[in-house]
Amino acid sequence: MTVSFLLSPEQEQLKAAARGFARERLRDLAAATRAERDPRTRALLSRPVFENAVAAGFLKGLIPVPFGGNAAGGVDAAILIEEWAAESPDFVISMAGPLIALAPVYQVGTPAQVKRFVRPFLVDSGAPLAAMAFSEPDGSANFDAEGRCQGIRTTAVPDGDEWVVNGRKAWASHLCGWDGDGPDVMTIVCRTPGGVSLVVAEREHLAGRIEVEEYYDLPGLKGCLTTRVRLTDVRVPLGNLLGEEGQGVDLTRDAFLPSGASIGVFATAAMRQAFDVAHRFASTERRGGPVPIIEYQAVSDVLADAKGKIEAVRLLAWRALDAVLSGHPSGPELALHAKVFGSETGVAVVNDLVKVIGVTAYDEGFPIVRHLMDALSYPVIEGSNVGVRRRQLQTLFRTPGYDPLAASGMA
Repeated sequence: MTVSFLLSPEQEQLKAAARGFARERLRDLAAATRAERDPRTRALLSRPVFENAVAAGFLKGLIPVPFGGNAAGGVDAAILIEEWAAESPDFVISMAGPLIALAPVYQVGTPAQVKRFVRPFLVDSGAPLAAMAFSEPDGSANFDAEGRCQGIRTTAVPDGDEWVVNGRKAWASHLCGWDGDGPDVMTIVCRTPGGVSLVVAEREHLAGRIEVEEYYDLPGLKGCLTTRVRLTDVRVPLGNLLGEEGQGVDLTRDAFLPSGASIGVFATAAMRQAFDVAHRFASTERRGGPVPIIEYQAVSDVLADAKGKIEAVRLLAWRALDAVLSGHPSGPELALHAKVFGSETGVAVVNDLVKVIGVTAYDEGFPIVRHLMDALSYPVIEGSNVGVRRRQLQTLFRTPGYDPLAASGMA
């Protein structure tokens, strides 16, 4: 079988459409977001653009074909994410909630659950939201720890034909929804009598039962509506349990595989934009010397190293996302490498490109530091590299029979 890294005609069309939308809609949105100081107000600026994206069919592009959407594979998703994240990564994170929140639904949902929970995202209008309510204010690196005072503290207690959910959640974009009454679908990681489990709360269950304790003011990804919320007596039908009680640990880890792979794509977008800024600067600026600074080997070496790393991360992240979404056995390991290697390479590369420009870069009016602020988030969001992702790799490496060549296909 021939291996090709060329985009198909359909993928070229997707790239053109995504890039056109990003430049027409997201570039201005990103500028408006940076100018607004209030975190809630600036996050709400994205709603009209969100509605435009839904009307254009882009949300369906995040839903796999077997479940009614148009996402044919991970490469298609990677193309869309990179083109949009190049202009506004926070917008992509806000819109991509279904990638995580619906992953357990695809994996273990009954036909009735799949139909009900996916349906809100197969529309051609509106601005439907999904959120994976996982992280908690006291930290979630040890979410699978046993005991009521450890790990996940949000509880779901059976009461008749309902679960009653109480607890606090944080960090996931749009936990509070557009208006404070919650997203259309919230997949909640909680502790039931049978262990860590997942239950799905719909908007009708959440309305009036969510209290926003804080709107986070982020240094990067400023357009993400990121909150700390309290859930009080949220009543959810018993039938909204995904899989079995106690299955939540594995389902949660699996749900974050696509997002882990996608972080490599986000890092690629940040590096790509920073490289463009630094390359144009080096090609035109003399800084008081006789020639543009790109003529000096030290500057050109930084650009060369950066460009090579950008291409490496892109190939790794695209392959990882494709493997995860296709269910290939290499997906888990590749997703972890895309998250860890991609995010940390992103920070290092953008920081090196800042040095090419010098002190001029240390000005919010100059278009490069914002990419560094975004990149700094990638090692710590979607499962921090130190507390979560490297531990997952450690577990993988310790698995009996682990073959180092398997993920590469060279076993």
